[in-house]
Amino acid sequence: MIRAVVLLSGRGSNLKALLEADLPVQFIAAISNRPDAAGLEFARARNIPAISLDHKTYPSREAFDQALIQEIEKAGAELIILAGYMRILTKAFVERYQGRLINIHPSLLPAFPGLRTHEAALAEGVKIHGCTVHFVTPELDHGPIIIQAAVPVLPNDTAETLASRVLVEEHKIYPLAIKWFAEGRLVISDGVVNVMNPERSQSVLSY
Repeated sequence: MIRAVVLLSGRGSNLKALLEADLPVQFIAAISNRPDAAGLEFARARNIPAISLDHKTYPSREAFDQALIQEIEKAGAELIILAGYMRILTKAFVERYQGRLINIHPSLLPAFPGLRTHEAALAEGVKIHGCTVHFVTPELDHGPIIIQAAVPVLPNDTAETLASRVLVEEHKIYPLAIKWFAEGRLVISDGVVNVMNPERSQSVLSY
C-alpha cells in the first residue's frame, strides 16, 4: 500500500470514486484550499484526516504552497493526487513532487488546457471530447499522459450535459491510473508514459 494525499477544491466526486475502487492505496489526508469544500466533509465521514488551508489567508502563492508542502510532508505522502484542485501550483512545488504528482483534466489533452473546457469544446465544434489523467509538470496541463477516455459530443449538448458525461468517464479512469501507479506499472520514457501489462486499453472510447 502506498500513502496518498488528495488535494481538492470542491465536492470530492473523484475522491469518492477513488475510495470506492478498493485500490492498494492508503488515503492519509484530504487537503483543500477552500474551507467550505464539500470534499472535506466527505473525507471526514470516511475517517480520512481533512485539512483546510485557506489560500486567501496567505500573502503569496509561494507562501501557500510552502504551507501545503509542510502538511504533505507531515503526513508522509508518497503520492499526491489532484482531484478537482482549482489552483495553479508553483514550479517549486511541482518539481519537488514530479513523478508522484497526478492530475485529472476534463479534456483530451493537449486540446483545451485550462478552465471552461466543455464550453471550449462546444465552441470549436469537436465531435469527440473527454478527460485525461496525467503526471503534473510545470507547464500547465501538459504533463505525460497516463490514460484518456473519450465521449461523443452530441448535437444538443450543453456544457452541463457534456460535463456530466465526461465526469462518468473520469470516475472510471482515475482509479485505474492510480492503481497502475501504486503497482509500479507506470514508466516514463522520453516524456511518454508506458503502462506495463495494462488490463485494458490506455485509450478508452465510451458511447
